[in-house]
Amino acid sequence: MQVVVLAGGIGSRLRPWTNSVPKPLLPMLDRTLLEQVIYTVPSDLIDEVVVAGGYKVEMIKSYFDSIECDFDVRIVNETEPLGTGGALGNCRDVVSDTFACFNGDIISSLDVGKLLALHKSNGGIGTLGLWEVDDPTRFGIVGVDGENKITQFKEKPKPTEVFSNLINAGSYIFEEDIFDYMPSGKHSLERDVFPKLAEVRQLNGMQFDGYFIDAGTKKSWINAVSKCIEEARFSTGSALSNSWFASKSETYSDKSINNSMIAREVAVGNSLVNQSTILSDSKINNDCKIVRSLIGKNCEIGNNCNLEDVIVAHNSIIPDGTNLSDCTWPIE
Repeated sequence: MQVVVLAGGIGSRLRPWTNSVPKPLLPMLDRTLLEQVIYTVPSDLIDEVVVAGGYKVEMIKSYFDSIECDFDVRIVNETEPLGTGGALGNCRDVVSDTFACFNGDIISSLDVGKLLALHKSNGGIGTLGLWEVDDPTRFGIVGVDGENKITQFKEKPKPTEVFSNLINAGSYIFEEDIFDYMPSGKHSLERDVFPKLAEVRQLNGMQFDGYFIDAGTKKSWINAVSKCIEEARFSTGSALSNSWFASKSETYSDKSINNSMIAREVAVGNSLVNQSTILSDSKINNDCKIVRSLIGKNCEIGNNCNLEDVIVAHNSIIPDGTNLSDCTWPIE
């Protein structure tokens, strides 16, 4: 089947990384974020991945054309922001039959094979993966009956409107008939389509356990990297001390590196790296403390630097003795 990835945003929460690299191509261990998003779809189910987006989409197409890949990649370009519904609706001429659909940030343990099986057995137009949270007011909440039919859907409810702690986890199986329920132009799946489908009992829901992470922020990116290491969601490189190393981990065995991602050709001096991502061809000099930070490609961090909760742009040089906290570099 086809798999649609909704990747229309510019990735503003991960700037300045995304100023030059579209978010779906950001490396998460030895895969791109896009590949991690579709990781739980059995490979024998995927014919084609359709990327619905409008930001640096030709870079996405060029990347996947240049590598050995188990699936074809097609780009459906947005010339203007269309929302989650409009982005999917824009794919109506290239998507057919039963297809999967994912929000472009989601790293989860959802078993897509089980979701597809429920969809086939229950019928209907769509089947949603569901996740339980303590505070559902930031999400779309779902009411489900004993037969896994969704009876209600409410996007971002007020506290007084909460009727469930089950939320929409941004992972779906759809029939092409869903396009019949979509208005033209910009609209929201969550506000304009799902409530209508719930009313006529055309949606199913399947709760899952394990993990569910929206990897689109600095903090959640770090959480997603940590979970991907823990779950061994990589096929090359190696893990040591809760960290993943693209090169041989023995190279770093005497270093203070914990719960981090270290890409290829990264040099680390006598420094602490904790809960951070260091992309390829970067150098961390001596007496540095890099904590909860994202260091871009081809960067050099000078001696005696302290970076906490920082995103460093690709190709940056940070002078000796720099102290940064909760910001981006260059400082905007």
